[in-house]
Amino acid sequence: MPEQRGLVLVFTGNGKGKTTAALGMGLRAWGQGMKVLVLQFIKGGWKYGELAAAARLSPGFEIRQLGEGFTWVGEEEAHRQAARAALEEAKKAIDEGGCDLLILDEILYALKFGLVSLEEVIDLIDRKPSHLHLVLTGRDAPPEVIEKADLVTEMREVKHHYQKGVKAQRGIEF
Repeated sequence: MPEQRGLVLVFTGNGKGKTTAALGMGLRAWGQGMKVLVLQFIKGGWKYGELAAAARLSPGFEIRQLGEGFTWVGEEEAHRQAARAALEEAKKAIDEGGCDLLILDEILYALKFGLVSLEEVIDLIDRKPSHLHLVLTGRDAPPEVIEKADLVTEMREVKHHYQKGVKAQRGIEF
């Protein structure tokens, strides 16, 4: 059995699949008997397929939608408050140690849009205990986050069905 060392993993880039990769990793961890917590910094309100799946995988796999949805819809202050609350949930999850894999979905979007600061994101990484795997997703990972990470995967869009006018598909985008 290999030594258990908590990693910092980043899924970034302009291509589709960042959340999907993180959730796949969560499923793999759950299958190994690990407790998985997903905190979604932007998503909120929609009934994504992963929510139904997580409900079936409970109690070891939990997703909490903490965002206000699309950042271009609604009040900026509401998005900021939701991101602040999500940040506090992340700190609590790290400090209490109730999970083995913590996925901070779209935290890098929250950073990009100024809803959380780079210092706060770096603090989350730095306070991670040695056994915890921490995953951060979203576009435009800053160099400081990339430097702290053990693994960085950049999703690059080569082709997307949206370009042909095909709308979001159930089971693929949501």
